[in-house]
Amino acid sequence: MEAMTSHPALTTTGLSVAYDDVEALSGVDLDVPAGRLTVIVGPNGAGKSTLLEVLAGARTPSAGRVDTGALSRAFVPQRAAVSEHLPITVREIVSVGAWGRVGTVRRLTPALRDDIDAAMQQLDIAALAYRPFGTLSGGQRQRALLAQGLARRADVLLLDEPTTGLDAASADLNRRAIAAEIDRGATVVCVSHDDGLIAQADQLIALADGRVTRASAPAR
Repeated sequence: MEAMTSHPALTTTGLSVAYDDVEALSGVDLDVPAGRLTVIVGPNGAGKSTLLEVLAGARTPSAGRVDTGALSRAFVPQRAAVSEHLPITVREIVSVGAWGRVGTVRRLTPALRDDIDAAMQQLDIAALAYRPFGTLSGGQRQRALLAQGLARRADVLLLDEPTTGLDAASADLNRRAIAAEIDRGATVVCVSHDDGLIAQADQLIALADGRVTRASAPAR
């Protein structure tokens, strides 16, 4: 295992999550290094998405804690939490990320609009800006949601299967966007089975039955 020289952006201590009588996570202790890519791997039902949701603040643990300091976080789920029938455009979906920086009671500044445009261009969805979100293909929706996360320009970006179900070109766009976030200085944590993302990772977290079985740097 290679030593991680970066200080932790996120730390978990004794983290556990239970659904009724089923334990999804049990006693998870982790340090997520700042400014690096951490990839969470493991079989279906291992607790990967649950761990990501807890790190994002979207789920409350049954025991233990997550320490994030004052870092801002952006969470991109695998599936859109937006009704397919909601009359909202792709640009409006992406803009939600920028609204997270100023609140809905303030107007978006020219600089924030530039960030929205840049995120859409980076994910090659600028031409879809005024299309209804519900008319997009699954891959296009995933790119729009990732663009929303990029527009947030958060300290920590948390992604659930950001390349799953995408064609090769779209998956490559998403990988490059993730690499650019690391270059920006963000910390990225993602759940993935993608060999390309795993090869990019600075740290791999392997889960099985809700427990960490390995936390190490991948072989280069």
